[in-house]
Amino acid sequence: MRGRFNIGYFFISCIFFSSLLTNPALGKEEKINMNLDTRVRRFLESHRGQWVDWNIPEVDGKVLYDLIIQNNYKKAVDIGTSTGLSAIWMAWALSKTGGKLITIEIHEGRYKEALENFKEAGLSEYIDARLADAHELVKKLEGPFDFVFCDADKGWYKNYFVALAPKLVVGGRFTAHNVSWRSDRGIKRFLDYVLSLPNFETTIDKSSQQGISISFKKSSP
Repeated sequence: MRGRFNIGYFFISCIFFSSLLTNPALGKEEKINMNLDTRVRRFLESHRGQWVDWNIPEVDGKVLYDLIIQNNYKKAVDIGTSTGLSAIWMAWALSKTGGKLITIEIHEGRYKEALENFKEAGLSEYIDARLADAHELVKKLEGPFDFVFCDADKGWYKNYFVALAPKLVVGGRFTAHNVSWRSDRGIKRFLDYVLSLPNFETTIDKSSQQGISISFKKSSP
């Protein structure tokens, strides 16, 4: 009897989940989101342990994903694409909020690899990938933005912040990676600056050893 029950339960479960996917009452957008979630999860799982070239750890990707979802951010910037892992986490979140990501990479090889990764993950339509020098392009970007992630040359962190802070909406966040590298002069200069600003509240997420600073814009200057 027990074996029969388990088999019956298995078939009932299959029918139930199949009905979810074929149910006409389930909206088209919900079906698309379910399919995209499955595709992104499979992509991340199949590439686990393969990320090099200064990509972020998975735990940090989840931090970025959660910040975007929880705050319903829609207009994001990623400084330092590498081969695309941070952009994938952010674009995945933006696919749920109706937003889009601008991501910038200076190295052509990494840029092309990132484009392939975006395509494989099914997220290309949520990403505007730019092959450019962020030192120049960031200054030219037209805001407003509500979320920024910086993971590029540490000596330029403060410059990126100064360029984008005026384009960041009140309630937006500027995040930066590797801020636990306190011995790095660029990181120290950046942290000293953002911590001194009265219209920003900066905290450090220590869920990873590398650290992510989160600067919340409370008001305009």
